[in-house]
Amino acid sequence: MSEQAEIGVIGGSGFYSFLDDVTEITVDTPYGAPSDSLFLGELAGRRVAFLPRHGRKHHLPPHRINYRANMWALRSAGVRQVLGPCAVGGLRQEYGPGTLLIPDQLVDRTKARVQTYFDGEALPDGSVPNVVHLTFADPYCETGRQACLSAAREDGWEAVDGGTLCVVEGPRFSTRAESHWHAAQGWSVVGMTGHPEAALARELGLCYASLTLVTDLDAGAETGEGVSHEEVLRVFGENVGRLRKVLFDAVGKLPAERSCSCSEALGGLDPGIELP
Repeated sequence: MSEQAEIGVIGGSGFYSFLDDVTEITVDTPYGAPSDSLFLGELAGRRVAFLPRHGRKHHLPPHRINYRANMWALRSAGVRQVLGPCAVGGLRQEYGPGTLLIPDQLVDRTKARVQTYFDGEALPDGSVPNVVHLTFADPYCETGRQACLSAAREDGWEAVDGGTLCVVEGPRFSTRAESHWHAAQGWSVVGMTGHPEAALARELGLCYASLTLVTDLDAGAETGEGVSHEEVLRVFGENVGRLRKVLFDAVGKLPAERSCSCSEALGGLDPGIELP
């Protein structure tokens, strides 16, 4: 592939549409088509690949996103560090709309998402991945997390350092009972994306950090009729410029050479397939 990048940003077209000299490339993967093309541009002297998680027309609901193809496509383009912003609901009163939280933990409450490359099932070229079990105790790259926190702080947005992102299947929002249960577990925010991105990134030896923007208090954490799609879009739209600034500044803070353990996630284990 002639066009390469070193950093990936997963998000909507609002994160790249105004950049100069954006190059669109199509990437084929053994797992089918990713959500969209990759859009390559330059930020802070770094080559960045932007991938619209839901497609450029936002036509893919969270449970139908081809997460395996997305992460494979990014690595195929040379990406080794990934930032994955997502909209979430707050599970605590102090995490109201407009809160930026950089999670350090993840709880998976999805039901039907394929979340591994190492399932022992043959690929189209006939190769068969081995069944491999990787450590996932700390799902996010600490170097990436610190870059996001530092960027937010310098931009005057004091982000919450750490917390648990609970990922639900979607596309519906939680019932009050579910939301009360999520909050009672001590989890911080709830959303529909961000997993299995983190797990797949780990299997590919990629660094992955998430930035979660609270757009609402989740159904069980408020009175009234609960969260609406319109409310989420409104609050996200009001904060997307601010989030974009933090993201772009975080890109500049990511190291040119990785020294974290993410790249050694396989620890010498044989995946049985050739990673891109």
